[in-house]
Amino acid sequence: MNKQQHKRYLKVTALVIGSFGPIFSLGTMPKTAEPARLTLDLLSWPLDGGTTFLHPDTRFLSALTGGFLTGWGVMVWCLSAWVYDLAPRGVRQAVLTGLCAWFVLDSAGSIASGNASNALINVLVLALAAGPLWRPARDE
Repeated sequence: MNKQQHKRYLKVTALVIGSFGPIFSLGTMPKTAEPARLTLDLLSWPLDGGTTFLHPDTRFLSALTGGFLTGWGVMVWCLSAWVYDLAPRGVRQAVLTGLCAWFVLDSAGSIASGNASNALINVLVLALAAGPLWRPARDE
């Protein structure tokens, strides 16, 4: 891959990260919580309907999660649009470092909380979000 292909792929990364934000933001209100509840139920496999968004603390945490994920996705998009041409290696490495930090903490927390299935799903999300960014561009 060359730098321009990496730059375009960063937008895929931004969408992978940011797409979870609106879903979890919907979890803040009982009338719109079903997409977030279903997503969390899926991530804590098996689908058993045991996940609810009834407690106000869960809805608050969903608001925080939705905001952080949306902001992180927007930041990656902006890095690809406004900074990548100036520092392609630095942007690529910063995004990969952020993804690895998310992966380690999210997976460890998932395992510790009894939701090891999410750690496996995280492997797929990491592979999709990082994609070809693992390797430097040919012209980097």
